Amino acid sequence: MPAMDTPHTVIELRRYLMQPGRRDDLIELFEREFITGQQAVGIDVLAVFREPEAPDRFTWLRSFADMPARAKALAAFYGGPLWQAHRTAANATMVDSDDVLLLRPSSGLAGLPGLGPAQRAAVPRPWRAVVLPLAEPADGALRERAVVPWLRSLRDAGAQELAVFETEPAPNNFPRLPVRTDGPVLVVLCAWPSDGPLPGLPAFEPWLRARPLVLRLSPTAGSPRA
Repeated sequence: MPAMDTPHTVIELRRYLMQPGRRDDLIELFEREFITGQQAVGIDVLAVFREPEAPDRFTWLRSFADMPARAKALAAFYGGPLWQAHRTAANATMVDSDDVLLLRPSSGLAGLPGLGPAQRAAVPRPWRAVVLPLAEPADGALRERAVVPWLRSLRDAGAQELAVFETEPAPNNFPRLPVRTDGPVLVVLCAWPSDGPLPGLPAFEPWLRARPLVLRLSPTAGSPRA
């Protein structure tokens, strides 16, 4: 399983509900201004996605070196001139931007690798993100009995760039931007070689508090790593 090329100890999976017909407006603004603008203050935008089956959704991931770096970088970006210049236009495209999971790489499992142009061209599309709502935080039994065998089955079925994240337990240190607090999750992200369903999800039922959410994701043209 690939290792991360740079440390990503805190990850946000952000899924926005858009105004009807406004998703591409936000994507254009995001790719033109907000990727490089966030990178300039230490935020790594990992990937930007459309959801082909949900035209009212815009989904993306970003990461930070650690929680103190997150607070510092978010204050710099959202208090800085770039966001101030474009926030009205960005906010006008959205109905809600609070569906945010604060995550960390799952202990002993994969993190998100960087992809160079040659690697990126070889990654199958579409992508999948699987959100597993857990009754309790992920433990060794869950990893050994369900997660590791499932990752092997996904790799055997052609999945690439597997990444596994779990809930970051630290309190949200930038409360201006809410994050979800409805319980722990495990999130699996992978490039998936077909439109078919992912195998093996029933194995997680003993550990779940709700049904898994499987997101079908299509990287935007300007997505940095997908």
